[in-house]
Amino acid sequence: MKNQKKIGKKIKAFREFRNISREDLALKANLDESQLGLIEEEGSVPSLGHLIKISRALGVRIGTFLDDQDKIGPAVVKSGEEKVSLSFSTKDTTPREHLNFFSLAQAKADRHMEPFVVEIEQNNESDYKLSSHEGEEFIYILEGSVEINYGKEVYLLQQGDSIYLDSIVAHNVHAAGNQNAKLLAVIYTPV
Repeated sequence: MKNQKKIGKKIKAFREFRNISREDLALKANLDESQLGLIEEEGSVPSLGHLIKISRALGVRIGTFLDDQDKIGPAVVKSGEEKVSLSFSTKDTTPREHLNFFSLAQAKADRHMEPFVVEIEQNNESDYKLSSHEGEEFIYILEGSVEINYGKEVYLLQQGDSIYLDSIVAHNVHAAGNQNAKLLAVIYTPV
C-alpha cells in the first residue's frame, strides 16, 4: 500500500508544480475529478490506461510515477530482485486488483519502454472492463494461459505465445481458466 500511495503523491506534486488544478487534470486525462482525488489523497491506484493518460496530460513518462530512483546507464535486475509489486485496478472505485506488476527497469532514467513481469491472479469475473491508451504493448506468456480481449476479438495465449498490439484499441488481459498466469509485458508510450 505504501508504493500505491506514492503514485498519488507524485501525481499531486507534478500537478501542483505545473500549477494545474485537479479539475483541469481530470478533464485532460478523461477522469472523474472525484476519482483523481481518490488517487491523490487516498492512494487509490488507477488503471494502467488512466495512469498513462495522467502522465500524458502532465507531460511526463509513465515511469515517473513508478520510479524510486533514476540511474544513468543500463538497469540490471537479477532474478527474484524485481521491484515491489503494484496492482492496477479498473476505473471502478471497487478494487479488482488482479494484475500485479513488477517493474524490470525502475532504476533506468529516461527510458521509453516500460518492461514488467505481470502476475495475473485468477478472477471469476466475466464482465471484463476494456481500456485503451496511447502506445503499443508486447506480451509474452511465461506461465499459464491468458485471454486477451482486443476490440471485438478474443485471443487465447499459452506459455511461450506472444502478442504485439496497439494499445489504443480497447483491450483487457486476464488469466484464462482456473489458474494464475505470469507474463512479460513491454509497454511503449510516446512522450
